[in-house]
Amino acid sequence: MTDRERLADLEQRREKLAQELDQTRRAVRDKYAAIVPELAVEDFTEREFRDLLAQAIRVGGAASVAALKGLPPRAS
Repeated sequence: MTDRERLADLEQRREKLAQELDQTRRAVRDKYAAIVPELAVEDFTEREFRDLLAQAIRVGGAASVAALKGLPPRAS
């Protein structure tokens, strides 16, 4: 196999892996999105909901859960 053929083969494999990555990422996101209808998200504004998720993703799931568990219950 020439360098040119090897390069073409590697490019093709890279493209296939990129497609698989995108498909798998979409599947994970769809799975998580399916959870949302079960939650009382209407208690948040859209901005609050986006900010909450963005911050939780930024710091990581375990840190987010630990921080939130430490808060007092919401006053009704």
